[in-house]
Order: sequence, then C-alpha cells, then structure tokens
Amino acid sequence: MPHEVDGQVHWHEPAGLSAAGISRFLQPPLTYDRFMEAEGGPVIRAMSVDLRAVPLQPWRRLAASGAYVQMFGTEGGLGCALLEIAASGDTRAEKHLFEEIVLVLEGRGTTELWLEDTDRRVVFEWQAGSLFSVPPNAVHRMVNATGTAALLLQASNAPAMLNMLGTVDAVFANPFVFANRFDDEVGLAFDDVEPHPVRGLAQCRTHLVPDIVGCDLPLDNRYSPGYRQLGLAMTGPGLDCAVGEHRPGRYAKAHILPTCSVMVGLRGRGFSYLWPQRSGPTPWADGLAETVLAVAHAPGVIMGAGPGGGRWYHQVFNTGPVPLRHLTWGVPERAGGPPGAEMCDDTAVDLADGGTMISYAREDPFVRAQYSSEVGVAGQINRMRDDDYAA
Repeated sequence: MPHEVDGQVHWHEPAGLSAAGISRFLQPPLTYDRFMEAEGGPVIRAMSVDLRAVPLQPWRRLAASGAYVQMFGTEGGLGCALLEIAASGDTRAEKHLFEEIVLVLEGRGTTELWLEDTDRRVVFEWQAGSLFSVPPNAVHRMVNATGTAALLLQASNAPAMLNMLGTVDAVFANPFVFANRFDDEVGLAFDDVEPHPVRGLAQCRTHLVPDIVGCDLPLDNRYSPGYRQLGLAMTGPGLDCAVGEHRPGRYAKAHILPTCSVMVGLRGRGFSYLWPQRSGPTPWADGLAETVLAVAHAPGVIMGAGPGGGRWYHQVFNTGPVPLRHLTWGVPERAGGPPGAEMCDDTAVDLADGGTMISYAREDPFVRAQYSSEVGVAGQINRMRDDDYAA
C-alpha cells in the first residue's frame, strides 16, 4: 500500500487477522445538532426536565426567546423546543418542511397561518392547555395577546428532515407549497372520535385541541385498568401524538417504549421506572436494580424514552388523587414487512403472546410492594386488586 503523504490521511489495511476500523468511537454531530448549536441558544440534553425551569435566551431567528430540549432517546428523529413570546409580542414569520405540534404551557394568544403568494389567512386562538399543529411549509407566526409572557413547547420531526436533506435552506427556504395539507379544517377544533383505520384505536383528526388537559378521553384499558387514551391525527405520517391518563391508585403494566418518543406531564403526579430491555422483565429480582431509572411525573415535566437509543421498558405509576394525564409525541416506527403482512403492536401485547408488555402476574415482585409503599406515603388509596395479579 502507498505510504503517507504530507497533509493527507491514508487508510491502512489491518495487519494479519486483526479487524479493520475502530469499534468504539464518539458520536459525530449530525446536521440537526449543528443547526441547534448555530441557533445560538441553550441546548438541553437530558432524560427528563421541568420545562418551566429551563433557562431561555434570545432566539434571533424568531425574534423571541427559547431553548432546544433534546431528550435522551430521541436523537436523530424527534426534536423539541421551548418558545417564549414576550408580553404583547409576536414571533417572526417562518415556514419549514417538517411537521410541528405545539403545546401551550402558559399564556394566551393567536396563530396566523398562510401560504406564500396568497392573501388567505387562517387565524385561531389558543390558551394555556391548548394543542395545535402547523402544516408543513405553511408560513406562520404566533402573537401574544396578553401583558405577560407566553410559553410554548414545540415538537417536530425536524431532526429527521434536516439530517436526511443535510441542508438548512432545503428545509426553511423550500418553495414547495403543500396545498393539500392546508384546508378549511386548519384552525378548527376537534369534534368526532373515530377508529384508527388500521389499529382500531380511538382517534380524532384535528389541527386544534382547545384544552388538552381537561378534554374527555375514551376508555382504552390497554395499559392499566380504566386507562383512557385518544390518538390525535394532527399532522401527516411523520409525527405521532396521543393523550392518555391512568386512574388514581393505579399503575401501568411495563412495556417497551417506542424509541423516538417523549412524554409530557399534563395533570396529576406520579413516577416512572425505566430500564433497558437487556435487563429483562424482572431487574430487581435478577440483581440488576442499578440499571433502573426513576423519573418523577408532574405537570410541565418532559421525559425521554431512555438514554443510548436502545429499547427501554417503561412503567407509569399514579400516586396522586387525580388521573395522571400525559401527552405523548413520537416519530412512528415502521416495522419491516410487505403490505398485507401481519404486524403486532408489541407495546400492548403480553410477552407470552409475542409482545413486550409485562402482565401484573409476571412483573417483578418489587413493583407491587414499592407502589403500595409510595401510595401510602402520598396518603392516597391503592386501588390495585388481587384479581389484577391473577395469572
């Protein structure tokens, strides 16, 4: 092989039967990582964070203040950002190819949407607890209608889009108009519940939920007795959204979280246990308690799906007097297989049947005892029954 040349790096074949390359290395920054750093504001990377405690700095591009919140496990697919609009202020108009859903944490105001080179504008109002979406490449700006600052949390598939295209201008200065995604329903609140066309779960097609904290949710029962959930088809296929809640005195069956997802607390208090799939369904009994993470749930707290990008078990516990409600965002996972192949929603199917859900009967004995203790400390009633743990 040729020798090294000054100023150039030359690749050498391994000697003998040694393996080529480096097996352990540092993760290089992707386009979205470089984009966040270039924005000039804070970039928070964590397993969980209280959104109201995140330090904000001027966000020049939007003429507002903000911070990027990149939760562990969502790197490369799902992005979140906090946006603060000053009292009686507004944001600079922008457009982008990626899909976006916005949760209003504090404040009241309006959003204006329009397509380039058109006079038609859609204007709708929002308040604390509202949830709304922005169609891809629709020009939009937010206006704060009050004398105090408004705080909004944005979720998007911007990382996937920027990393795929590799160029910021291709995402923020693309002239294509998605006329079919900007219709008379934009800005209108949701109405009817319908079955998901593939999975049969309750969902609504909407661009606006006026009160995601207090709206009614259909009975679901998959993750805990009395569990309620509503899927929200607010954008296109690049971003999932759902709101769910567990009854007081109840906790969920552990299951594997979708890798690229986050959960935002809306109401109630409790906690979650998370542990890597490699630790198995009974980590305490198997001497692997050190691999388990505990995360507190409270309104305004956001948590990721687990550090490292692997698959993590997740188990939610309600220790408060009211339903524990949470908002879930994620980038859909696409299982392999041709059209017509049978798929399995492994998060809601028991381990014994080929899924990842751990039934109460097969969970680690530590979980039942610990929940009973936590509920007692909180002064609440444990509504788990012996029948729940029957095989």
